[in-house]
Amino acid sequence: MSAGGGAWEVGTAFLKLGLTSFGGPVAHLGYFRREFVERRRWLDEEHFSQLLALCQFLPGPASSQLGFSIGLLRAGWAGAIAAFVAFTLPSVLLLLAFATLSVYLAGPWGQGAIHGLKLVAVAVVAHAVLGMGRTLTPDRTRLLMAAAAAGAIAFGTSPAMQLGVVACGALLGPWLCRGVHARQGETFPLAYGRPLGFALLCVFGLLLLLSLIVAPGLSPLGQVAGAFYRAGALVFGGGHVVLPLLKQAVVDPGWIGNDTFLAGYGAAQAVPGPMFSLSAFLGYRLQGEQGGFAGALVGLLSIFLPGLLLVGGALPFWRALAMRNDAARMLAGVNAVVVGMLAYAFYDPVWISAVRDVPDFAIAAAAFGLLIARWSALPVVALCVAVSVLRVALA
Repeated sequence: MSAGGGAWEVGTAFLKLGLTSFGGPVAHLGYFRREFVERRRWLDEEHFSQLLALCQFLPGPASSQLGFSIGLLRAGWAGAIAAFVAFTLPSVLLLLAFATLSVYLAGPWGQGAIHGLKLVAVAVVAHAVLGMGRTLTPDRTRLLMAAAAAGAIAFGTSPAMQLGVVACGALLGPWLCRGVHARQGETFPLAYGRPLGFALLCVFGLLLLLSLIVAPGLSPLGQVAGAFYRAGALVFGGGHVVLPLLKQAVVDPGWIGNDTFLAGYGAAQAVPGPMFSLSAFLGYRLQGEQGGFAGALVGLLSIFLPGLLLVGGALPFWRALAMRNDAARMLAGVNAVVVGMLAYAFYDPVWISAVRDVPDFAIAAAAFGLLIARWSALPVVALCVAVSVLRVALA
């Protein structure tokens, strides 16, 4: 694994992704793999899959946790913070501006642009499934595990089902993936060890306890911090899975109207970067003294903090486990079922929400071909949006 880069290098790379990573958490995995495994070669496929497996296990926003981890391994804590800020900031600024720009996105041209972004996601996720499938399901056994995982998710997409599928992959891996052996002599170049990792996990648990017991009796902003921290700490699967928890946190107490909540959710589909950036929009639109920029900042930091504490705390222990053969086989099983989960996510919601007719299929297929030809994401995004808007103009 390549190490030794600076925070500026990390921030620049993640800012590019923060500006162009459309399509939600599933698509982000594809963007990250393409940028840091294939193009920059900051880490190899094995280390990428190990980090991905860890982030799949933990509650929180998986793509943001993965980006935070890559920045941490590349340039230490400064790199981790740079990765988080650069990847998150563009979507936060766009969602904060959404209230004044929404009138321009309500017309047919705005909807055409949004639809073009959905077609970008189709191409990106397809490219990710293909690339990860080749590497992580190289034999019939793991291919069958991936197919079984996709079938299980098709019957139920709840967080419990997703966790169950990942757990089954971990349990079956040592039995079905006996030909896999741990990689010896090379591990993650972490600049800290288990004592600090344990301390971070203790901070996570303490803040969760405070959010459950103390926060309801605090000032309005303290209550906001507690509500958003609970949402970020208790959600498994990330992305869309956090929406019911956020609704419970801000709509049910009457802090924000349901129509405003749904408008923010719709806007979050159209911007690049993490879905959890919706918290900035919601925090800004909260009624009363807890809203505004202070509410946006508190909501944003509170919802991301638990996931980042967890992954930072777990990495030193995960690094040691990754050197064991039984753990490597467990990871092989997890990676195989993750491919199946990504494959089903490619169908639902990515494909069925974007591809409506033959021209849509042609646009997505062309974008996929450009990615195969190693085009960067930005021109692919621009092309899909331009063609989709042109279709609206000619209709």
